[in-house]
Amino acid sequence: MQLEYTTAAEAVKLVESNSRVFIQGCAATPVTLANALLDRAGEINNVELVAISTYGNLNWNRPEVLKSFYLNSLFVSGNIRNWANSSHGNYVPIFLSEIPALFDRKILPLDVAMVHVSPPDQHGYCTLGTSVDVALSAVRNAKKIIALVNPKMPRVHGDGFVHISHFAAMVWEENDLFEEHFSTNADETATQIGRYVAELVEDRSTLQMGIGSIPDSVLRCLHNHKGLGVHTEMFSDGLLPLVEEGVVTNEFKKIQRRKIVSTFILGSKAVYDFANDNPNVCLMDVGFVNDTSVIRRNPKVVSINSAIELDLTGQICADSIGTFQYSGIGGQMDFMRGASLSEGGKPIIAIPSTTHKGSSRIVPFLHEGAGVVTTRGHVHYVVTEFGVVNLYGKNMDQRARLLISIAHPDHREALDKAYYERFGK
Repeated sequence: MQLEYTTAAEAVKLVESNSRVFIQGCAATPVTLANALLDRAGEINNVELVAISTYGNLNWNRPEVLKSFYLNSLFVSGNIRNWANSSHGNYVPIFLSEIPALFDRKILPLDVAMVHVSPPDQHGYCTLGTSVDVALSAVRNAKKIIALVNPKMPRVHGDGFVHISHFAAMVWEENDLFEEHFSTNADETATQIGRYVAELVEDRSTLQMGIGSIPDSVLRCLHNHKGLGVHTEMFSDGLLPLVEEGVVTNEFKKIQRRKIVSTFILGSKAVYDFANDNPNVCLMDVGFVNDTSVIRRNPKVVSINSAIELDLTGQICADSIGTFQYSGIGGQMDFMRGASLSEGGKPIIAIPSTTHKGSSRIVPFLHEGAGVVTTRGHVHYVVTEFGVVNLYGKNMDQRARLLISIAHPDHREALDKAYYERFGK
């Protein structure tokens, strides 16, 4: 099979003015293609970029780029956070599970999709590698697809196969993927939260977890569990020891039994190597994986998510600091609701009681402009380093009392005062 590769500079000439361009995200962010496109600033204009979390050094912070390109972000990541909060960018509030519908229904019609793929096999099929998520819908709908083909991108089983005949241009590049490393030495706060959450996890549960010190602390506390399964939005290195030790077997799931089901992978080279050509790893369209009606079919779904702050009634802000857009809605609500509807399921919000500056994360009222990602009607378990409470079925007064009991002791007096002013008790 004859393959013709071109340069990134040549490939991005397929993008015209007044276009909408999708950029694949996470560890699969095609940084070389994205930067080659941004270098065309002034040559093309009124180009809208859409993406979920991107990683790597995107060279966007230049006047000529901001004049030619507009960022319409579907999830705000650190490397483009200031761009999304500027007059040259914005954010679309949407559940991660529903982003594919934006492309499928032509609500956001795509002219070009830029993706980062594994090399073609003998039949001409590449894979979307570490990030199938919303990228599958993007390549299904874009008029043109530009592929960065990288032999260091793992070939991952699942939905993400794309034949080279669908590519309008291919660029060969052999570069290491972006790696996100997390310390294995969690602080005492994360460790204690991990212990509390692990106590809520029963044998034969199906796990959904995020990324960071708290999810990793939870995973480190599950080594004595049995028959766990994984149906999650993403996974990282913290899962690997549980697979190797036979704690995670996926035997008792209903969806893709015996397989780790996810939409993307983010971590170190070790987890990318683990996923490479591994028939026990299945990356699928996020419209399926994060579908509440799919999630609930698995038994004992334990969904572990975090928050920026929550008020005394249980409203969860997880995506903004006041009006500043910090991240996005993502899949939190997809899995919180899916877990609550699963037989024996447990939706969990796990947070340190304070920010790194010492401010309480449990507050009388959310900050002005803060977004409510998870409503108080969807919140069940809340865990801090000071304990576990279950808000399900509790009235407003009871919720406030319970949340104050797991707030940091330094802030309980102020919260008690706010409680008295609100409830008069």
